[in-house]
Amino acid sequence: MSTNLWGTNQTQFFFELNPDLVLDTVEDLGFKTTGRVMTMNSMENRVYEVEIESKSENPSDHFKIIKFYRPGRWSKTQIQEEHDFLSDLIEHEVPVVAPMQFEGQSLFTLKDLELYYTVFSKQGGRAPDEFTNEEIEQVGRLLARLHNVGSMSIAPNRLRLTPEVYLKSNLDFLLDQKIIPHHLELSYKLVLENIYSLVKDSFKNIQYQRIHGDCHLGNIIKRGDVFHLIDFDDMVMGPCIQDMWLLLPGRDEYAENLRSKLLDAYMTMREFNFEELRLSETLRALRMINYSAWIAKRYEDPAFKNAFPFFESPSYWEGQINDLREQTYWIT
Repeated sequence: MSTNLWGTNQTQFFFELNPDLVLDTVEDLGFKTTGRVMTMNSMENRVYEVEIESKSENPSDHFKIIKFYRPGRWSKTQIQEEHDFLSDLIEHEVPVVAPMQFEGQSLFTLKDLELYYTVFSKQGGRAPDEFTNEEIEQVGRLLARLHNVGSMSIAPNRLRLTPEVYLKSNLDFLLDQKIIPHHLELSYKLVLENIYSLVKDSFKNIQYQRIHGDCHLGNIIKRGDVFHLIDFDDMVMGPCIQDMWLLLPGRDEYAENLRSKLLDAYMTMREFNFEELRLSETLRALRMINYSAWIAKRYEDPAFKNAFPFFESPSYWEGQINDLREQTYWIT
């Protein structure tokens, strides 16, 4: 399989980032490092924790987090729109983890390559395993504040969460690149075309705005008594329900009760269009499809080959076909 998606020089440099270059990059921003670097768990980008010299008594102040964006995924303008959203959220005191700014700039380019990076202060906290009733109400108000700020401006260059982008474009890519085993191509294509026929008009009269886009349990941390949203790398223009169903993806009575409590708290600070609730299962299907395309577009990355050794096997695609057929039942 060969996608040739990102170009040559930047991609190879990204794959071969090393501790010495990471340390030099952090020092170029004015910090003095101790030489200690730890690779953080991130599939999409390359993220490192770097120890710096500091007289602070706060242990977190002795570390910076540097993130190198995967080349070819987002343009400089698109990344800047992510940073602008985070800056707007900070300005309105919404608890998020945002990049540091140096002379008013938060996005930097490595050498002569179009390889972009940013730096964060280290932030402690833990991701919740589940929510209490009080916590889900707090999260509901947090999402309302997030969406209030998100609606104040647009990000015209970010992706729009639509069936055309997340289903049709991904299907075209998978077929064009001959990624699906030949004997399963038609079955996969037919099930996606069936889903598209069911959902293509579902987003009419739905408001699109800046949202987190990937608001699952791993991207919300609790520091003290306050929840913070992290990792806006998948920020999109989309419906607000995306940030809710993904946080509470279950279909059982327990998840429905939590979702009801979340919405009640949300509506104390922002109106909610209940027509968006019916999009939850459609958005779940789009996420399933996008996940396969996400792996395929990065499969030349050795980290992806190691993490998804089963991806090229017929059993993976048979499972996808079966899961998407079952998902069709929930959409209808």
